[in-house]
Amino acid sequence: MFFGKERIHSVRKMILAGDTLERQIALDELLPYQREDFKGILSAMSGFPVTIRLLDPPLHEFLPHHEDEMSELAQSLNISASEVERRVHSLSEVNPMLGHRGVRLAVTYPEIYSMQTRAIVEATAELISKGIDAQPEIMIPLVGIGAELEQLRALVQRKIDEVLSEYKISPDISVGTMMEVPRACIAASEIARFADFFSFGTNDLTQTTFGFSRDDAGKFLPDYIAQGILSKDPFVELDQEGVGGLIRHAVELGRTEKPNLKMGICGEHGGDPSSIAFCHGIGLDYVSASPYRVPIARLAAAQAALGSN
Repeated sequence: MFFGKERIHSVRKMILAGDTLERQIALDELLPYQREDFKGILSAMSGFPVTIRLLDPPLHEFLPHHEDEMSELAQSLNISASEVERRVHSLSEVNPMLGHRGVRLAVTYPEIYSMQTRAIVEATAELISKGIDAQPEIMIPLVGIGAELEQLRALVQRKIDEVLSEYKISPDISVGTMMEVPRACIAASEIARFADFFSFGTNDLTQTTFGFSRDDAGKFLPDYIAQGILSKDPFVELDQEGVGGLIRHAVELGRTEKPNLKMGICGEHGGDPSSIAFCHGIGLDYVSASPYRVPIARLAAAQAALGSN
């Protein structure tokens, strides 16, 4: 959605903007691309809910890091190469997966989520006017503090209401969050007050619970498994005692706050049969998995349902 040839320039212009006005101009350029993207997705999924995660990666991932590419970008934006280099270095992070990403980006740059919300709702309104049953669900990622979601939920809801008023329609658009850090699970009742659904991001939740880097764990996890410290790779099969314990706790707290709160998991664990059985057992509503793992997920979900009857 952001690296396409026609749009990456606008993304970089937004990131390197000197002020809020310049940033908004770049976001206005991105809006039509995002709207068409969401129209395509929602149209293909007509009649089914579609969870759309708002921008999650850290901004430095969208910038060039080679000298010739930075010089080319500087020329296209009519700024100095040294300024581009300075900005690229200022955005670099020691541990970007625990850095300035997800909801934290929107706290700093709320206009990004505002633009994406407008694109989603405009796409929805245009499709509904053509008789297409578009059902978006907006997900705010990496929330760990209730006040984060309270603030960003209000921002997103204002934009939803504004656009729907313009189109004079009133579809139900839910707003929820991806639970990816332990604090979110421990403080789930506080977060549930501002959420219509929870999606447990088990890839990041496993990283943050164990303190293992998913990208680097391959250097030592084989030894842990060979020596019996762990029986399975926790990035493949959900750690039911630790990570699963946090999810179970969050489910109990969330549903105490909101009995009908929709909950599911999103991650590679969504395609693992034992993880799916666990999720069924604690009352989750759905699992989300990579496309190639969907057949396994469907079969495992059916077996879990039959086993509980």
